[in-house]
Amino acid sequence: MKPPTIAPDRLPALLAAMPKAELHMHIEGSLEPEMIFALAARNGVALPYASVDELRRAYAFSDLQSFLDIYYQGASVLLKEEDFYDMAQAYLSRVAAENIVHAEIFFDPQTHTARGVSMETVIRGLSRACADARARHGISAALILCFLRHLSEEEAFETLEAALPFREHFIGVGLDSSEVGHPPSKFARVFARCRELGLHIVAHAGEEGPPDYIWQALDLLGAERIDHGVQAVHDAALMARLAAERVPLTVCPLSNQKLRVFPDLANHNLKSLLDAGLCATVNSDDPAYFGGYVNDNFRAVFAATGMTARHAWQLALNSFEASFAPAADQARWRDQLGEAFERAAAA
Repeated sequence: MKPPTIAPDRLPALLAAMPKAELHMHIEGSLEPEMIFALAARNGVALPYASVDELRRAYAFSDLQSFLDIYYQGASVLLKEEDFYDMAQAYLSRVAAENIVHAEIFFDPQTHTARGVSMETVIRGLSRACADARARHGISAALILCFLRHLSEEEAFETLEAALPFREHFIGVGLDSSEVGHPPSKFARVFARCRELGLHIVAHAGEEGPPDYIWQALDLLGAERIDHGVQAVHDAALMARLAAERVPLTVCPLSNQKLRVFPDLANHNLKSLLDAGLCATVNSDDPAYFGGYVNDNFRAVFAATGMTARHAWQLALNSFEASFAPAADQARWRDQLGEAFERAAAA
């Protein structure tokens, strides 16, 4: 189906109204400063910031590692099942209002188990919020367990084994945290085990790391989706493969800007990725820290790059195609997308 023509002045409203899936967001990265302070008070956790405003002012990052340092500090307030539930419920309620119809949510259990929080506490709190979001808001949500790549593969194996009693609560595994110096090859064996278990495979690659990390994620980990992947443009053979195999890239524009991958969004390569035939999508990564949720990312990158309704149509379609949702759900969302465009054209 070809999308109807949409007047440029109607594009911002369409970006907000159209249904879309979010496939790259870290639930711990949705902790707004207000919730961090509320959970710290509830759990008696001391914070090194005097106020919400002081904490928000600390969100000035020069690279991925400077962000991760404060990200892990923020997560220290998460101690009980109810904390994980409240965090996920707040995110899902917010994005349901932004016309996100499906979310595949990353979580980092090692960030919590290292502090003595049990795997069961983490997964049950998040899973309960996902179930409630479907009942309350009609949004579908699934969990993807991520291994921290700055830790060892042995620790990743231990994390996997600890999570297996709760296997029905997550659909896949991913790889995140500090990319440079921690290639996907470091985790080849644990991802082989995950494939044996029938888990979906995704991996962060090509955000700050080289195109070779994307090759490794595909060939050594068996990644079905590449998270970020924006460095692929520096390797023509890789670009051709990603396009031919329809390997999705979960791109996060405001994150890329905040972490200085693209300091100026006008230079972001999302449009180039789409025009090259890649299955690129728009996502928020860590929205509380990077200044915006999915609709904010759409608005900002479209305003900066001059993309059109045709690109919006493709990005929404890509988000459904790239998801691990059932085919029937994807078909329903495509129909809803068509209806949203028809309404925008008639307005």
